[in-house]
Amino acid sequence: MSVVRIPLFDTGAVVRDLRPELERRISAVVESGRFILGPEVQAFEREFAAYLGVAHVVGVANGTDAITIALLAMGIGPGDDVLVPSFTFYASAEAIPHTGARPVFCDIDPETFCVTRETIERALTPATKAIIPVHLFGTPAPVDEITALAHERGIKVLEDSAQAPGASLHGRKTGAIGDAATFSFFPSKNLFCLGDGGAIATDDQDLATKARLLRHHGSADKSTYRAIGFNSRLDELQAAALRVVLAQLDDLNARRRAMAAAYEAAGLGRLVELPTAPEGAEPVHHLYVTRAESPDLLAERLERAGIGTRSYYRTPVHRQPPMAPYAHGAELPGTEAAAATNLALPMGPTLGEEAARAVVAALAGA
Repeated sequence: MSVVRIPLFDTGAVVRDLRPELERRISAVVESGRFILGPEVQAFEREFAAYLGVAHVVGVANGTDAITIALLAMGIGPGDDVLVPSFTFYASAEAIPHTGARPVFCDIDPETFCVTRETIERALTPATKAIIPVHLFGTPAPVDEITALAHERGIKVLEDSAQAPGASLHGRKTGAIGDAATFSFFPSKNLFCLGDGGAIATDDQDLATKARLLRHHGSADKSTYRAIGFNSRLDELQAAALRVVLAQLDDLNARRRAMAAAYEAAGLGRLVELPTAPEGAEPVHHLYVTRAESPDLLAERLERAGIGTRSYYRTPVHRQPPMAPYAHGAELPGTEAAAATNLALPMGPTLGEEAARAVVAALAGA
């Protein structure tokens, strides 16, 4: 078997394609001498808000801070429960205790890897004040159904859209469906910067105002302080990079969708279970995560062929030791099934039909 060397994802290749414009924009920031909450951040916030179709975007230092600050701006605090899936990146739940609230873990549909209205409804408690549906791996969760359920009960919905910028549900962009949404711009994300960065998106003027206050030490003027806040600001260099990537995001996502279609055309569905999306959802394939009865054996076969793979969240969040105080009695069969059977295959905007055929051939042992 020949070694073809296809990485799981190759952020460097995307950066190389954008490098001339990135260098030009970053150089302009250096020349300006403005590095914190300047014109690049303001411009990115406007442009990303317009892209999503929301009134406000608030840039912060990273996606984890975005969740904590958004929850606090919603009024979440001690005595409140916040529902969150366990099959997700640790930060989705880690951000909650910093508000004084308690994470309550809910299950997922193992076929879509996302929460559903039913899994949310089963996990509701009398103290539930917020729900965090995660658009995992770039697949939209059914936030419209969840929001309808939540608003009947006076519960807020905060979309974790870190892995799904540009995805849509029934024609609406993820990040513009719940009461607010959070984003991470970590370098491996679809919409990425060159370090850490994050944002909060919302149509709620009051929530946006509170978030802007909290990201900057609880102050609007650097001399008077109205809250115990954070030092969590998206900087000018990262905002400049984000503006470059945002302008290309739809094209980059289209190329990811083309790679997913190439996998299907190459016959991948005969070997593993392909990713599934809820009705009306258009994913952006941050990762291409399949399911199989023996994912470790398949991973070994692909690794021998030089093809990168990874199984995600094998130890779900509710079974991580720091979450033990919040996980007593959690029974999450969909989560356990997803954790045991998932296998991510190479995905990215610089891959194409040849790579898809090579992956399928290696999986088939050809």
